[in-house]
Amino acid sequence: MKKDSRIAELGFNIKVKRLRKKITQQKLAELSKVSMETIQKIENGKQNPSALIVYDIAKSLDVKIDE
Repeated sequence: MKKDSRIAELGFNIKVKRLRKKITQQKLAELSKVSMETIQKIENGKQNPSALIVYDIAKSLDVKIDE
């Protein structure tokens, strides 16, 4: 699997988890201590987040990091 497709898949999975929790991008950004622009870029597959950001997002969504 290419790196770009993995980044896109990660972003899609974050978006799905966020929507299932009924959390806005703004709220997820606040909970994860990143900007809303960062959340938007990650969800759109335009930014490869650091492991720390992925960890903070997973924690904010109450999911395991490998989900």
